[in-house]
Amino acid sequence: MNELIVSSVYPPTGNLLEALIHISNEVFSMEKLPFVQMKNISSMVRRIKILTSLFEEIQETSSAARLPPSSILCLAELSCVIQKVKLLIEICKEGSSLWNLMQTELISNQFHALIKEMDNALDILPLRLLNVTVDTKEQVELLHKQAKRADLFIDPRDIHKREEILQLMATNCDRKSKNKGLIDFERVKQSFNSIGLTTSLDYEEEISKLETQAEKQAGTGGLIAVSNINSLISLISLSKTAILEEEHLMNKQNLKQTVSINVLPDQSSSCYSLVSDIPDELRCPISLDLIRDPVIVASGHTYDRNSIAQWINSGHHTCPKSGQRLIHMALIPNYALKSLIQQWCEDNNIPITEFKSTPSVSESSSSKIKKYDKAVDYISATKASTDAVKMTAEFLVGKLATGSPDIQRQAAYELRLLAKSGMDNRRIIAESGAIPFLMTLLGSRDPRIQENAVTALLNLSIHENNKILIMSAGAIDSLIGVLQSGKTMEARGNAAAAIFSLSVIDEYKVIIGARTKAIPALVGLLKDGTTAGKRDAAIALFNLAVYDANRQSIVLAGAVPLLIDLLMDDKAGITDDSLAVLALVLGCNEGLQALRKSRILVPLLVDLLRFGSSKGKDHSITLLLGLCKDSGEEIAGRLLMNPRSIPSLQSLAADGSLRARRKADALLRLLNRCCFQSQ
Repeated sequence: MNELIVSSVYPPTGNLLEALIHISNEVFSMEKLPFVQMKNISSMVRRIKILTSLFEEIQETSSAARLPPSSILCLAELSCVIQKVKLLIEICKEGSSLWNLMQTELISNQFHALIKEMDNALDILPLRLLNVTVDTKEQVELLHKQAKRADLFIDPRDIHKREEILQLMATNCDRKSKNKGLIDFERVKQSFNSIGLTTSLDYEEEISKLETQAEKQAGTGGLIAVSNINSLISLISLSKTAILEEEHLMNKQNLKQTVSINVLPDQSSSCYSLVSDIPDELRCPISLDLIRDPVIVASGHTYDRNSIAQWINSGHHTCPKSGQRLIHMALIPNYALKSLIQQWCEDNNIPITEFKSTPSVSESSSSKIKKYDKAVDYISATKASTDAVKMTAEFLVGKLATGSPDIQRQAAYELRLLAKSGMDNRRIIAESGAIPFLMTLLGSRDPRIQENAVTALLNLSIHENNKILIMSAGAIDSLIGVLQSGKTMEARGNAAAAIFSLSVIDEYKVIIGARTKAIPALVGLLKDGTTAGKRDAAIALFNLAVYDANRQSIVLAGAVPLLIDLLMDDKAGITDDSLAVLALVLGCNEGLQALRKSRILVPLLVDLLRFGSSKGKDHSITLLLGLCKDSGEEIAGRLLMNPRSIPSLQSLAADGSLRARRKADALLRLLNRCCFQSQ
């Protein structure tokens, strides 16, 4: 019986062995293995070589009919493991060496996990039943024991290489004096050589791989990872120029003696922008001048902040250099490139006062930037990621507190994005003191500032403790103000969503409902909002209606007719949400009377019994039963006159959910009594 099961799940043994031998040969015949993870890769290749000897002997000496079922199962498992090994080695080989170096712990863990999978597969291999040589058996048994005892191996050489590169980046940012903190390009060259970057072509390929990785990270919302990758790109770009283009270096040294700076009347503080021999890596692709405030956009390319901000504010949503559509409009500071630009200016006797005092950055913020730069150590580790988010959040909160409206707008937008994913991010942003400043910006006359601030608060409110902080800061009245008369419909909709998020806590249902303007403002959005805004308003009203005292206020604000109309609005797509609110307001006398007044509700509910979703059917039968109970003879009469009512109820009683079946049976009995009394 076992043999039948195994043969039905896995391919014939001969084909399986051929596939195993083929993929194993592919693994240990790979050429030009990467310089990163060398020990883990060579150790894994050695293991697969031993297993290949086993596969070949089994193929030569055993027939499929004589192989035990457990050995076939083991071979199939080993096939999966070796395919994963091949894929992981290819990732290390074809990906960015620098990024793989930064991810040392993560990749080492993946190799360790594969060793454990190999161990689990070998646990079920019946070696004593296989016709293989003693030497092969001993080697496989030794391999099995080693795999069972194997610990996670993180190559100290890779850690040392990574620390060396990160130190070079940190040293570049540590510029307490003119002669301190300059990059030692000979040291950079040695570090890059140790990971296989030796020629100009290697450098260009590495930059291309890093850019590809940046696009992947940007696509998954990894803004901090994108910033770190672009810092690496900046370092390797300048190093390529400094190390591999000696002629350019000589010209740069001569420039100290010959450079003459012409200053435009309106650019007395930007004289360096007119130097003709600016390296391409330091020029803004838009203005073609030296970058003064480098920022990274979603595509991974770097621009001067003023130039790219003007581009975006003029309505463009693409990267000027690549033409790629930007998945977000955040501008991430490129501190590494900024330090390289400072160094270039010092080397060429060009004033750098603009870099040393930026109006939007206080002295304390400047020190935070330096801390942020140092936080790139162990990027793959959780602590480093947390520290990076903390430094970024503190820096952005500083901009909210002291910046101009343009700076506040951008800071609020970047906080909005940072809070979009990750509970840790939301906690750290709140701990950095962002909530009071964002609350203040809710009253801004600038539509973009208001929209970014309210959306940032919405994202922060997802964290449970942040709900308490937002309510304690007194933000609820400001949110209601935006809900009632926000500058944009998106701001109003996100204010409604924030109120919904806060009202998850029962205590806050009472507090929000007690605000006289809250429920009427939600009903107003239900009437005038966008599709998304109406949905946000409906779910906020549902949450508030859970508290009995709020139901009367919802009815008096005129929500019932609007919710009934939304049942017929296919474009709005909130039929189930509207039904859920109506089912709750049915619980108060005012709601019951308002629902009974509607002449179109009953036929709508009958149709929803037939064609609605499972939740829609549950809410519809709840409403119909509630309307017919307690002096609801008129509604019962309307149901009896509708030819689709009884078949729809009978169908629901047979096929609906348990709750719906019970209520459908009750309503059928009630209608039967009404019919009998009428006769």
